[in-house]
Amino acid sequence: MDALVTLGMVSDLPSEAQISETSAPEAKDYFVVRDGVKFAGTHLIIDLWDATNLADPEHIDAVLREAAIATGATILHGHFHHFGPNSGVSGVLVLAESHVSIHTWPERDYAALDIFVCGACNPYLAIPVLKKGFQPGSIQLNEHKRGMVG
Repeated sequence: MDALVTLGMVSDLPSEAQISETSAPEAKDYFVVRDGVKFAGTHLIIDLWDATNLADPEHIDAVLREAAIATGATILHGHFHHFGPNSGVSGVLVLAESHVSIHTWPERDYAALDIFVCGACNPYLAIPVLKKGFQPGSIQLNEHKRGMVG
């Protein structure tokens, strides 16, 4: 476990969005209320087209970590698999608040990502980081509210 911590892959520390007072009599509810709607969290489905740096797992790892931190999330673990030289990468960051995942097709300059966060995290804050890191020509973005109540 210590080796993972030194590589920056695991964090035992919750984000501010996940910390509750130990003396509180009941568990904190991390569901979100926006525009009168209560739900578990926001799930963004993101397609990057004409993007760069999609065959470099170290670059992808660094960009997604920066993007996750920008949302306010806490990274618990990351795993990225490179399919070979000039080939795609599949990877995931497990967050205290859910996850970030990516699958790349460098031969098509295309990446499929999803960012799902709950609590006080804002997944839209990751978009400028993704733009800077992958320099896409275009982005397709869809939002889904997960766990809608009532």
